[in-house]
Amino acid sequence: MWKTERSADIGDEFISIARIVKPQGRRGEVAADLHTDFPQRFAERRNLWLLMPDGSRRSAELEGHWLHKGRVILKFSGVDDISAAQALAGCEVQIPRDQRAQLESGSAYVSDLVGCRVRDTASGRELGEVAEVVFGAGEAPLLLLRHGARELLVPFAQEFLKSMDVAGKRIELTLPEGMTDLDGPLTEEEKAEQRSGKSK
Repeated sequence: MWKTERSADIGDEFISIARIVKPQGRRGEVAADLHTDFPQRFAERRNLWLLMPDGSRRSAELEGHWLHKGRVILKFSGVDDISAAQALAGCEVQIPRDQRAQLESGSAYVSDLVGCRVRDTASGRELGEVAEVVFGAGEAPLLLLRHGARELLVPFAQEFLKSMDVAGKRIELTLPEGMTDLDGPLTEEEKAEQRSGKSK
C-alpha cells in the first residue's frame, strides 16, 4: 500500500533512503537506519547525496554496502577512519526525487502523504492535514494530523483505508468508533451545538 522513502520538506527535490546513526568498524564504515523498502538502491548506484545536520547537502561516492542486523552498513570514498565516520552521524543519505522507483497502482510513498487532507468516512469528520508520518513498533505507520491547534495520531492501516488520491491530496479512512472522539476536530453540527449551548 505504501512504501517508505521520505523527504524532509514538501516539494524537496531529494528523498532520504537512510539515516546515518554511528560509525561501524575502524575503516570509516557507518551504520544507517533504512528509510526505504528498496535496499537494492545501494547496489544500483555509487553517487549519493548527504544532507548534513546543518542543512547543507553534498555529494558522496559509495564504495560498498551490506545489510547487518536490520541496518545498512555504508562505506563512502574518502571516509577512512572512525573520526571521519563519526562526523557523518545524523546525516540523511539521499537520492534525487526523480530517481525513485516507480510504484504499482494503489501504492504511495510516505513522503507524498504529507499535506494530504484526511476524512473519516465513519463519522463524516475532516480530521486534518497530514503533518508527519510516524514510524513505531507497530506494523502500520501513524499519521500525525493537524487541524488548527489540534493534533491527532491515527493508524495508516490497510484495514482502515477507504480511498487515497495522492495527486488530489485526499485520504479517506474508516476508523473504529471512539478513535477520534476525544481529539478529533468538531463537525459543523457539533460546532453549532456548542455555540447554541453557550448562548443559553
